Amino acid sequence: MELEKLFETIEGLREKANVEAVFGEPEAIGEKTIIPIAQVGYGFGMGFGEGKAPAEEEGEEAPTGRGAGGGGGVSAKPIAVLEVTPEETKLIPIVDSTKIVLAGIAMGAWSIFWVSRALARVFGQKKAA
Repeated sequence: MELEKLFETIEGLREKANVEAVFGEPEAIGEKTIIPIAQVGYGFGMGFGEGKAPAEEEGEEAPTGRGAGGGGGVSAKPIAVLEVTPEETKLIPIVDSTKIVLAGIAMGAWSIFWVSRALARVFGQKKAA
């Protein structure tokens, strides 16, 4: 049955959601050991339904139907690197510069909107007077 296959797949995803999904394989480079760290997310859903269609003629048995569907996804995003040396261990975050630039653009647009609105009110009041 297809439903049993779906549950097996979901169980397989659950087994893979462990610490190995977040921490990558350590790489030794000289005296340094680098360990990549990622943010991992799993999501899935499914639904089932059953229903009767309206009868076309009086006294006729209405046809029934069933349906099911499902879907899922996995995402992984690098967030940091753990650097281990004999002297120290430090966490080096991976900065997503795209988000910083987009936030700057949004802040600039927001500022321009409010300054232009304030100027329009000031100059609009002088003309009316």
